[in-house]
Amino acid sequence: MKVYGLTGSIGMGKSAVAAMLRREGVPVFDADAEVHRLQGPGGKLLPAIEARFPGATGPMGVDRAKLGAAVFGHPQALKALEAIVHPAVQEERIRFLRENRSRAFVVLDIPLLFEKHGDRRLHGVIVVTAPAWKQRKRVLARPGMTVAKFRKILHLQTPDAEKRRRADHIIHTGTTFADTRAQVRRLVACLGAKTGR
Repeated sequence: MKVYGLTGSIGMGKSAVAAMLRREGVPVFDADAEVHRLQGPGGKLLPAIEARFPGATGPMGVDRAKLGAAVFGHPQALKALEAIVHPAVQEERIRFLRENRSRAFVVLDIPLLFEKHGDRRLHGVIVVTAPAWKQRKRVLARPGMTVAKFRKILHLQTPDAEKRRRADHIIHTGTTFADTRAQVRRLVACLGAKTGR
């Protein structure tokens, strides 16, 4: 089984591409979705998060606004949160890989793939990209998003040009939905051919 990473900066359309891959029958592990599940109602990370960040959880799980305020711009607090979250996500990733070991290839959807050096043990990296103006338009349309917040997020992420330079495969989402889907289908055929299945 070959393992590919899927990444892309905020607003590039990575979630849409991940959904397209799933529709093509490719198993996709979504790190963000896993974090939401682990921090959601009854999530197994809630006791540890509450102990470290009192008042940041409730009956609906993590209060994302409160937790965000506690860690955003506070490197030590962010490290403490990562020390709680990352091992649990890694455990779920290992389980996913074990469950899909008979498949030709799988995809790990990891937003901060390059930032956290997660590309080292992969067979290749798929980067989702779009023109900067389209990215900005998509992100600023999100509820609660501001230009300042958008700039801060971009500052923390590896630049899109650098991601594209380091990519093995690139999916462009700045075109039509149909064109993006066609690119995904070509990619699935290409990766399938590489595995000889």
